[in-house]
Amino acid sequence: MDKAVPNAAGVSTPRHALPDGPLQPAGDGSEVRVAEALVAHFGRPMVVNAHRRGRSQFLVTITLGDCNEYGNPREPELLRLLVDTLHHEVVAGLIALEVAWVDQDSHSVVALMSAPGAARLRARVGDICRTLTGTSWVLDDGTVHRIVLGAGYSRIGSEVTRQEVDEAVETALGAARRSMARRDLVCLGPQRTRKAWRGLPARLRLPVQILFTLSVSILGPYAVLRLAYSHGVDLSGYAYIGIVIALGFTALLIWAETLCALSRPRLPAMPDIPAPTATAVVAAYLPNEADTIVETLGHVLGQQYPGELQVILAYNTPVDLPVETELRALARKHPELMLLKVEDSTSKAQNVNAALGVAVGEFVGVFDADHHPAPDSFTRAWRWIADGADVVQGHCVIRNGNESYVARAVAVEFEQIYAVSHPGRARLHGFGVFGGSNGFWRTDMLHEVRMRADRLTEDIDASLRSLLRGSTIVSDPDLLSRELAPVTMAALWRQRMRWSQGWFQVSVRQLSSVVTSRTIGMRQRVGMLVLFGWREVNPWVSPMVFGVLLFVLWRDDHLSWATPIFLLTTLYTLSAGPVQLMFAWKLAAPDIRARTKWFAWYLVFAAPLYTEWKNLIARIAQLNELMGDHEWHVTPRGTMRVHKPASAPPRAETADAAEIAHCAETADRAARRADERPAEVAAPDRKSGWDPELAMRIPVLPERKAV
Repeated sequence: MDKAVPNAAGVSTPRHALPDGPLQPAGDGSEVRVAEALVAHFGRPMVVNAHRRGRSQFLVTITLGDCNEYGNPREPELLRLLVDTLHHEVVAGLIALEVAWVDQDSHSVVALMSAPGAARLRARVGDICRTLTGTSWVLDDGTVHRIVLGAGYSRIGSEVTRQEVDEAVETALGAARRSMARRDLVCLGPQRTRKAWRGLPARLRLPVQILFTLSVSILGPYAVLRLAYSHGVDLSGYAYIGIVIALGFTALLIWAETLCALSRPRLPAMPDIPAPTATAVVAAYLPNEADTIVETLGHVLGQQYPGELQVILAYNTPVDLPVETELRALARKHPELMLLKVEDSTSKAQNVNAALGVAVGEFVGVFDADHHPAPDSFTRAWRWIADGADVVQGHCVIRNGNESYVARAVAVEFEQIYAVSHPGRARLHGFGVFGGSNGFWRTDMLHEVRMRADRLTEDIDASLRSLLRGSTIVSDPDLLSRELAPVTMAALWRQRMRWSQGWFQVSVRQLSSVVTSRTIGMRQRVGMLVLFGWREVNPWVSPMVFGVLLFVLWRDDHLSWATPIFLLTTLYTLSAGPVQLMFAWKLAAPDIRARTKWFAWYLVFAAPLYTEWKNLIARIAQLNELMGDHEWHVTPRGTMRVHKPASAPPRAETADAAEIAHCAETADRAARRADERPAEVAAPDRKSGWDPELAMRIPVLPERKAV
């Protein structure tokens, strides 16, 4: 493993032959002082070069996980060999005048790198990590390994003290460890703490947000029109026309998507080649899913797929739960089931990313823990993927609409989304969207994109990033999976607040990439600008018409409802929602279409208020994002009677007392349920030596080609 590395003069020199003398300056003295300080911290560098002029300096740490992809600790000697190999691979990705060290104590490679800015550095280091984790490593002894990496960075000046170097090293290492836990291959910087809504009591936050958004969207236009009128300028006509054009544009988009949805996508023919191995990943935060997870796995294991199907339950829980015993018994009965307990996970994204390390399928289906996919789901998905699709999004159907009026409204709304909007948008704009569950990815594409643990809607973020890479996402409205809807307004509010803020979060961070991307066509670009741009503006524009009408009422003491243009534009705008609802009923899943009264009730009572309620949530979500409030709440499942307190989100680094108390209560409830329904426990497999107490069945992982 004595690979050659370039020295300061650009000459390849075997690592063991590097001179032991003092460092020699390669430019001005400032670079040498930085290098000398780093040498004092790490020892002699493996590559000695100077920092490029005109570019910022960064101290980058790439850390290797202590455990393998199955969560088992690696031997110290193996770790040393892997870190040495990692160092050589990182050196190969460095440019001229950059320096790299090995830090065996933290199992890391530390590099002094240069870049025009932090964004460019993060992209470059992320590419290096994706390349290294996208293939199996074969060591000199012939053993095959897959690695987990984390990357972090810290800015460092040209002239620093030893203490500043020590602080930079610790900062970069801490960021790399956070990146390691997330498993999304994102190079993280120094952690920043920001308190949102500082000085405002929590109980007053929501009323203040509601008043502020209503003031901006309704009283704001009214005040501007009053001010202009007091100076002799009447802007009401222009304001009304502008708002009507905006609302008419939104209505036009709804009409266009609705009409396009009538043309159903044609399922490709079954390929002539044998169906490949597929993987189903069920992600679960177990305290919230204990009542549903066994039933969900039963539906996933019952897939009628002609090829081999690997099923991975990737879950996290702060305490052990009795349902884990049931899960182990189920795994003994079904060798294709793997129970992957992700110890350091605090999010769905981390669970999915961890499952990727052990997935052996050519494509991966991702499901939430309450989903019941149809038996032919993987077969339909394979037909699309064999036809060239990179991602296939199915049709999510609500299965508990009878539980409450809230669940009933969500059931109808989901038909508008998955039966009309998603397939209509895919046909109109040429791209679909991964909705977080009942979605199927090419494994290599999901390896490349991964799920970002710092995104509130990691599914939408992954969708847009994959589209910007040139991938194809299709929407199949006949690929069904049934899930649970929230049954209370409080639960629905928390869920939609997270969704709205997550969409806005993605729009803010990625909209510029949509404008500048060279991998998408004009048709897709326009569609993305509408979906991620106009979608965020519309909730503020739609209520402005009330501000204009309020001004006209103040000016004229009455409203002329008989004005032809007013009536026509109003009818046209208001017609879009009912027409979409009618087509949603026509195209809905059969069991939902049979509930005609649900659609009628939704049209008369729910839709007028529900639409503005969602717009209000969208406006408040944008305020939360701008103020730095990224609190994440678990959405209780419809059949759950005991819910996780909102004060203990699963993204917390450690479980607090409230969370542990909640988990204990869930464990007691699950234990009582287990007593009432004894589980069949299979005997240990003596032939394979498999321990029934292990929480994970480890398959033989074949060597993978580079992603």
